[in-house]
Amino acid sequence: MEGIFLSNQNQQKQFTGQELRDSEERFSIIFDKSPLPTSLFKFDDLRYTDVNTAWCDFYGFSREEAIGRTSVELKILDSETLERLWKIYLCGGVIKNVEVEVYTKHGEKKHALTSIETITFRKEKFAINMVVDITEQKKAVRNIAEHDNLEKQFIQAQKMEAVGRLAGGVAHDINNMLSLIQGYAELAMEKTSSYDPMREDLEMILDAGKRSAEITRQLLGFARKQNIAPKVLDLNEVVANALKMFRRLIGEDINLGWLPGEALWTVKIDPSQVDQILANLCVNARDAIDGVGKITIETSNVILDDAYCPAHEGSVPGEFVMLAVSDSGCGMEKEILDHCFEPFFTTKDVSKGTGLGLSTVYGIIKQNDGYIYAYSEPDRGTTFKIYLPYHAGEPEKVKAKTIPEKLVTGHGETLLLVEDELPLLELAKMMLARLNYNILTASNPYEAITLVQKYGKKIHLLITDIIMPEMNGHDLAERIRGIHPDIKCLFMSGYAESAVVHHQVLEGEIHFISKPFSYPELAAKVREALDEICN
Repeated sequence: MEGIFLSNQNQQKQFTGQELRDSEERFSIIFDKSPLPTSLFKFDDLRYTDVNTAWCDFYGFSREEAIGRTSVELKILDSETLERLWKIYLCGGVIKNVEVEVYTKHGEKKHALTSIETITFRKEKFAINMVVDITEQKKAVRNIAEHDNLEKQFIQAQKMEAVGRLAGGVAHDINNMLSLIQGYAELAMEKTSSYDPMREDLEMILDAGKRSAEITRQLLGFARKQNIAPKVLDLNEVVANALKMFRRLIGEDINLGWLPGEALWTVKIDPSQVDQILANLCVNARDAIDGVGKITIETSNVILDDAYCPAHEGSVPGEFVMLAVSDSGCGMEKEILDHCFEPFFTTKDVSKGTGLGLSTVYGIIKQNDGYIYAYSEPDRGTTFKIYLPYHAGEPEKVKAKTIPEKLVTGHGETLLLVEDELPLLELAKMMLARLNYNILTASNPYEAITLVQKYGKKIHLLITDIIMPEMNGHDLAERIRGIHPDIKCLFMSGYAESAVVHHQVLEGEIHFISKPFSYPELAAKVREALDEICN
């Protein structure tokens, strides 16, 4: 049965024999010529007694195949749908324009509006069923919905990209200012003793500078302009080494579970970015838990196929390593979940979050050609699943970054310092001069090239900003190497622009320092580059 039942309350008129035969003939003609798929079946056993030509065309069965069988036997309907329709009829006696899914002889699914009228003929109860094919209309509605969804995704991607460009530009300028604040505070601290009342004020300035630098680091992570040095890694090893730090982050009341996947494939990513991802997710999970709870970190090898990708925006089939962080916290409503990766979106108090944590994670994952998806329900916790592409190769050893407590000084070597921000140029010159180096300065690349051409003595090291007007630091280094082939370079940058990425500056055998840098960091990096020259 695939239709709607309408009880016929009209009183039966008495016909003569000829009138009855004429009526049956007219009904037969109208029945067969009806443009709507129409069937007639007995009311007691629901078996077809007749079907018209449109019905045969719609379902693909012949008249002989249909008569004497039910819609369930022909697999036009399933028994659950039939039972649903029957219950509707019994409850109200009327079922009109009910939408159902029906199947043809060859298994093709169609959508239909179905209607049934009950009639009594020669004291026997029948039902006449008509269906309206709405398959194309359903498809059109679905296409419109998909188009609207794609449009929303496109607008969202544009919005995220625009905010990313803004964040990157703002972070670049702020990093330059922070370099000045931290640098001059450090130089001033050198002039004060540990008992000087001014020292505590300077330490407060330095601490504020470091916290501000962390915010700009998050902005750059979201904008995908963070300076990175990708390495082939075993994620299990990186996570295991950082577990102690994560346990300190989440506190003693929360249990931290670690489920490493077996025979995990390698990925290529900056190890500091893995720490940044997990730190943000663990802090977010901690804040979602009220009191005692659990956070679980796990890894596994995953193959994304054609069935998975259409339902997960932006993903493509392939081999990936999955990194998941789950918590037993309060979970999120769908409305919050839909916005969780947007920058500055937060449900936390102003004092507890900037709204940059998850957007930073999102930016890092995209920067490494991966995907991240969030799964959450109120009061049932949250899971973030990250998919990083498999990268063949032997895992590289990750060296811990150490900065000497004592400033490493020079031996009178000559350094060429190129920086288009004049206050930064003066600050770095002052720092390096105090470290016993001979400093040449230029505020733009062409001034630097002219200086090198005229300078008759050996220049041991070029220290240059990467992003400058007219010429980037990489091209400047190549031009100067044409004059001094043995010169080494130390690159500086507040963020990774296309020139850095395209020329693989950060992945090659070069030296790099990220703005804002401290006085000890600059001293250590310069000495490291010069020692390489001497070897």
